[in-house]
Parts: sequence; structure tokens; C-alpha cells
Amino acid sequence: MRLPVKILFIICFFLLAQAAKGQNIKLLSLDQLDKRIEKGRDTVYVINFWASWCAPCLQELPHFEKLNGALKGQRAKILLVSVDFKSKLKTAVIPVVKRLKLKNEIFLLNEQSQQTYIERVSKDWSGALPATLFINRKKNTRNFFEKEFTYKELLDTYNLNK
Repeated sequence: MRLPVKILFIICFFLLAQAAKGQNIKLLSLDQLDKRIEKGRDTVYVINFWASWCAPCLQELPHFEKLNGALKGQRAKILLVSVDFKSKLKTAVIPVVKRLKLKNEIFLLNEQSQQTYIERVSKDWSGALPATLFINRKKNTRNFFEKEFTYKELLDTYNLNK
């Protein structure tokens, strides 16, 4: 009778650890993001900038989760970067991540000046959300989109940028 209780405990622990894995949100500066991208020479990066208060962002975030599943085995990486204030991490960002069951890598942008990071990400960015950046270092391409994607548009855009 003792063994099944231990097995049940181990299974519960494993499931909780997996659920928490998708909710590990790290602070990320643009310098750190650049270094991350430098390491992935043959990886296509899809970087989505979003906020917990942005309704279109919340609509499209599940599409990035679905895309991640479709790209298994490919040299692709999806990064979800929240532009919420650091003070909103526990009260707004984490609850959204949990509610939407996000599993992609999630970061909170750690930059002081909104205007500086907007200009650095793309000269074409007005600052509106959602915004998505596709980077293919192998082809030396960088394509920025200031719009909400449907899943089909996201997949088609990825295929054009891979």
C-alpha cells in the first residue's frame, strides 16, 4: 500500500514541475536578447512583444503556442517578451501566463526607456502592440510586423522567413 502512495506523490510532483516550467519568466534586456540570437546562427527566431493589458496580444498568444508545436524538430525558437512594467510581473503577467497555459520561453523586458527599446527593435515600430520580429541569421534577414496575427498568417509568415 505504501508504494502506490509514493508513486502518486512522484507523479504529482512531476506534473507540478512541468506546469511551473512554462511559467518561469525571466528578466531580459535587449543586449541579452542580442547575445541569445548571436548564438543561434542557423535558428529562426520569432520574437513576440506583448503586454498583459493588450487584448489583441492575448488573442494571438495561443497562436504562438500552436506554432511552437508545429515547428518541433526545426531550427526555430519562439520567444514571448512582455513589455509590462516589472511591478506587474506577479499581479498581471504571471496570471496571464498561467491562464493561457503558455509553454514557450517567456521574458519580461528589462529596459528603462520605452522609446529606446522601440527604436532598437525596429525603426518601423510605432510602439503599438502586438508586435513580432522574425530573425533569420543564416539568411541575414530581420522582418518586423506591428499587427495581430491569425494562426495561418503566423505560420505563413514564419515559412516566408525560414
